[in-house]
Amino acid sequence: MANLSHPSEFVLLGFSSFGELQVLLYGPFLTLYLLAFMGNTIIIVMVIANTHLHTPMYFFLGNFSLLEILVTMTAVPRMLSDLLVTHKVISFTGCMVQFYFYFSLGSTSFLILSDVALDRFVAICHPLRYDILMSWAMCIRLAGAAWAAPFLVMVPTVISRAYLNYCHGNIINHFFCDNAPLLQLSCSDTSLLEFWDFMMALAFVLSSFLVTLISYGYIVTTMLRIPSASGRQKAFSTCGSHLTLVFIGYSSTIFLYVRPGKAHFVEVNKTVALE
Repeated sequence: MANLSHPSEFVLLGFSSFGELQVLLYGPFLTLYLLAFMGNTIIIVMVIANTHLHTPMYFFLGNFSLLEILVTMTAVPRMLSDLLVTHKVISFTGCMVQFYFYFSLGSTSFLILSDVALDRFVAICHPLRYDILMSWAMCIRLAGAAWAAPFLVMVPTVISRAYLNYCHGNIINHFFCDNAPLLQLSCSDTSLLEFWDFMMALAFVLSSFLVTLISYGYIVTTMLRIPSASGRQKAFSTCGSHLTLVFIGYSSTIFLYVRPGKAHFVEVNKTVALE
C-alpha cells in the first residue's frame, strides 16, 4: 500500500475543465508546438551552417533556440498525449524529473537572454573593443555559466520537493508538475521553501532582467548620441528581436513565479505557461 504522504504517482488535471471538449485543443496545440520546434530548429541549423552567423550574438541566440526546444519538450508532448486520454498520471519520480529540467532549462534561458543584452551593449557602446571583450573564450564562459548555475541550484530545490509530505492528495491542477500546485498538495511547512523559490526567482529572473535593463539603458543613451537617423535605426535594428523575446519571456515568468505565497490563479497560470 502506497504511503499517503509520499504518493507513487500524481494525477494531472490539465485542461479537464473543458470536459470532453479538451480533445479539440489537441490540433491547435500540436500545430503550435511543431511550428515552434521547426522554427527553433531552423535557427540552430542556420547558425551552425552559415559562417556569416558565427558571431557572439547568434551563438547566444542559437543557445536560446535550443533551450526553447528542450523546455517545451519537458512538458508539451505529455500535455498533448494527456488531451487524448482520461487517465492522466505521472509517476512521482517522473514528476520530480520534469520539475527539475523545466525550471533548470527555463532559468538558463533568462541568463542567455542577459548574455545577448551584454553582447549588444558591447557592440553598440564599445565597438572598437568588441572583438577583445566578446572573444569566443568569453562567450563560452558566459554560456557555460548560464547553463551550469541553474542545474546546480535546482538540485537542492528538487530534493526538498521529494521529501515533502503530500497528504492533501495527489491531484495536480495543471498540465505539468509546476511549483505552486505541488506545494498546495503538501501538509509540510513550506514557508521556507517558498522563500527559497522567491529568492531563486530574484537571482535568475530579476537579476538577468536587471542586467538587460541596464545594458539597454546604456544602449539607448549611446544611440541618442548618433547624429544620423539611419545610424540610430541600424543600431536599434540589431536589438529588436531580442527585445521582443525579453518582453514575452520576462512578463509571463514574473507573473507566474515572482510572487510569494500560494494564492495563485491556477487556471490563468495554465494559459500563461503556454507562452
